[in-house]
Amino acid sequence: MDISLKDKNAIVCGSTQGIGKASATTLAKLGANITLLARNEEKLKSAINDLDTSQGQQHHYLCIDFSKTDELKTRVNELDDTYHILVNNTGGPPGGAIIEAQPDAFKDAFQMHLINNQLLVQKVVEGMKKESYGRIINIISTSVKAPIPGLGVSNTIRAAVANWAKTLSLELGAYGITVNNVLPGFTNTNRLKSLIAKKAELQGVTEEQIAADMKSGIPANRFGEAEEVANAIAFLVSPAASYVNGINLPVDGGRTSSL
Repeated sequence: MDISLKDKNAIVCGSTQGIGKASATTLAKLGANITLLARNEEKLKSAINDLDTSQGQQHHYLCIDFSKTDELKTRVNELDDTYHILVNNTGGPPGGAIIEAQPDAFKDAFQMHLINNQLLVQKVVEGMKKESYGRIINIISTSVKAPIPGLGVSNTIRAAVANWAKTLSLELGAYGITVNNVLPGFTNTNRLKSLIAKKAELQGVTEEQIAADMKSGIPANRFGEAEEVANAIAFLVSPAASYVNGINLPVDGGRTSSL
């Protein structure tokens, strides 16, 4: 099975922590040249130094704040023209009941998660077509299959991204480009920790109690690790996954109840 990424160029967004960083690390180990995108330059410098270079890889970064879509429109032109892999990954919107969400919350999340993805795809797609090789991965959420209580805005926007991605997969498949969504479940990241802390505060219980309750609904009886999600991404961007296109892949320990 060919999972080598040697001589492949990859963009990984949100790549200084959590699933994004784990993905960049894993793809680099398989031989890819990585371009990190994130908003904190100090963290970018640290992350790039941690990437594997044993196969002659050359890594780069672009410091960009995804909350500034107008800036991304301009700065996306600083990226090279030939990328084989794009991993779209952006931190989720703040939690809360959907009935309490203000219109701007939906607008901001739509810009960060869908419009920014669109800008990046438009930048890399012609290069992918010329290479007859493209892998576009969107790290979304299991809420695509089953809405998660307390994440009203996120549930809404994630579903929009999933349908955008499916449409892209239909349009780009003939060029050797696949578009797939990876749906992490409860994964040990700062995002999960903040959600647990907020839920514990609202319910007046300990964070340990909230975590235990969440784990009880997972057949694996534990939270996932960022590296486990990254492993799924690594397969989907590899040559071995050339006929996997337009799917939503949960990486959730079996928690999602739908097929």
